[in-house]
Formats: sequence, C-alpha cells, structure tokens
Amino acid sequence: MAENKKSSVESMREWVVDHKLRTVGCLWLGGLASSFAYNWSQPNMKTSVKIIHARLHAQALTLAALAGAAVVEYYDHRSGAKEDKYAKQFFTMDTHPQKD
Repeated sequence: MAENKKSSVESMREWVVDHKLRTVGCLWLGGLASSFAYNWSQPNMKTSVKIIHARLHAQALTLAALAGAAVVEYYDHRSGAKEDKYAKQFFTMDTHPQKD
C-alpha cells in the first residue's frame, strides 16, 4: 500500500504537467508581484521605471517558464505517456456509449 502512495513532489510534478499554462500564468503573476515589491523598495527610481522593470522581470520569468513547459511537452510526446493517457480518456467506447 505504501508503494502506491505518491510523494508530494511527484504529485506536484503531475499537476504541473497536466496544467502547464496555469502554472505559467501563476509564475507570471508571482513574478510580477515580487518584482513590484522589490522595485518599490528602491527609493531613487521613478514610478514609471519601477513599473517597466517589474513588467520586464515578469516577462523574462514567463519566457523561461514557457521554455520549460515546451521541454516537458516535448519529452511527454517522445515518451508516449501522454498519448496513452488521452487514448484511454477519449477513445474508450465502453464507458460512454453514444445515444442513437
């Protein structure tokens, strides 16, 4: 029974793989908020510069997250794990018979 339990890291990894775009969006929002907080602590910058820097930092983090999501998608596609999952979900006729 203990072998069937997934660790918290493994369950989190599965959630991230299943919700890539949501993860990227959360990273963008978190990056933007933390960059705003950091830039607002800098007293000798204009407000417009603080906003621009916060946006640029969040954009760089988002691009890195999108690249990471693309790598995960590539390896999922090459391993075939995703195809098996979707084939079971969408192409089983026994579980969802269609009405005539």
